[in-house]
Amino acid sequence: MKCIVGLGNIGKKYELTRHNIGFMVVDRLVESYNLELNQQKFKGLYTIAMINGEKVLLIEPMTYMNLSGEAVRPLMDYFNVSTEDLLVLYDDLDMPPGRLRLRQKGSAGGHNGIRSLIQHLGTDQFKRIRIGIGRPTGRIKVVDFVLQKFTNDEMIIVDKVMDQTIKAVEAFIAGEKFENIMNQYNGDV
Repeated sequence: MKCIVGLGNIGKKYELTRHNIGFMVVDRLVESYNLELNQQKFKGLYTIAMINGEKVLLIEPMTYMNLSGEAVRPLMDYFNVSTEDLLVLYDDLDMPPGRLRLRQKGSAGGHNGIRSLIQHLGTDQFKRIRIGIGRPTGRIKVVDFVLQKFTNDEMIIVDKVMDQTIKAVEAFIAGEKFENIMNQYNGDV
């Protein structure tokens, strides 16, 4: 079984914010397959579904971003999912909106949600898709920037990048080699 995790913060006030792009992609995936993310266990909201003939566990941690590992690890253990079958979707400040970067492993790169996952999983050897959200300009603090909603102009780009991300996720679910998925989807949309 494949496991797709979108990172974000819980609560209405964080919906559609830059830091919640991982949640936004999982929500779009759920909607496009007429699923419901309506089961809760171990601090995580999840569903198990068949997507293109493959069994998939979709997770949104119901912790705050910095504690994501507390929700993901117990669910992976409960459903016997290996890190080899894990794909994590999250925001990246160091890339402009509209850019995807797929990686097979790596450090947290300053992202506290990924840091929590690495800590709880005991490894950095898991696949991830970093979704560019850009950096703040002027005097806006990073913490304020990531918790802002996307502008209308940014949402046009975000819609396209979410569609591309879903295509990459679907390729992962279908069992395509991750190197091939990286070659196809790394870059700007």
